[in-house]
Amino acid sequence: MKNIQLLIVALIATGFAACTQISNTATDNIKEKTEDQLNVLFVLTSHDQLGDTGDKTGFWAEEFAAPYYTLLDKGVKITVASPKGGKAPIDPRSTAKSSQTEATKRFNNDKDAQQLIENTLKLEDVKAEDFDAVFYPGGHGPLWDLAEDKTSIALIEAFNAQDKPMAFVCHAPAALKEVKNTDGEPLVKGKKITGFTNTEEEAVQLISVVPFLVEDMLTKNGGVYFKKGNWKVNVVEDGNLITGQNPASSELAAELLLKQLK
Repeated sequence: MKNIQLLIVALIATGFAACTQISNTATDNIKEKTEDQLNVLFVLTSHDQLGDTGDKTGFWAEEFAAPYYTLLDKGVKITVASPKGGKAPIDPRSTAKSSQTEATKRFNNDKDAQQLIENTLKLEDVKAEDFDAVFYPGGHGPLWDLAEDKTSIALIEAFNAQDKPMAFVCHAPAALKEVKNTDGEPLVKGKKITGFTNTEEEAVQLISVVPFLVEDMLTKNGGVYFKKGNWKVNVVEDGNLITGQNPASSELAAELLLKQLK
């Protein structure tokens, strides 16, 4: 009788241990899934006027679409914000037939992605601590709003202070114009960096329209500026700062950002 009682106790103990192990495994799986969930913030311009020309501008479609799908296809959660919130303007030149790429064609048929653009969060409602990285697509719009936007400036400074990856493509490095490093110096000072070149701005015939030239601004702020020929892929990485020269560089910039995250 005593042996039977001991056997029952042993079976109960074994079952309890097994259940505990299963429970711990389930908890670990949930924890692992949560920890592996990467969340990247995209910041778009809200500005849609191309100086005094009467033409429209905004963000460049390729510079959003290519990085967006590069990250999305790897399981990254993407949140989109802009200074004003709501619908972010797309530069109409970037939707022209000559500007289409595989990424923009995919975007044109992607209702979910289009909804993100139609309903961006207001920039003041997002915080760096809620994201693993930030990506700024270009287009001429950022030259007018993000370059001087105090909320954007503070947000970038927060991402940098937390040593999180930050990527800026084409005209988006304009958003770094007034950003300071933790030591109070311009963030780009002494850093390897790139952005839309003066010759590329001249090629699109907007030298006299834009409020400043990205290349000149980055150089003036002490950046170690690197460039390649017009429209060539060129991405520069210096610590947590990633910059791309033009639309063709946006996908590689996203790939390097993802590499830093992993």
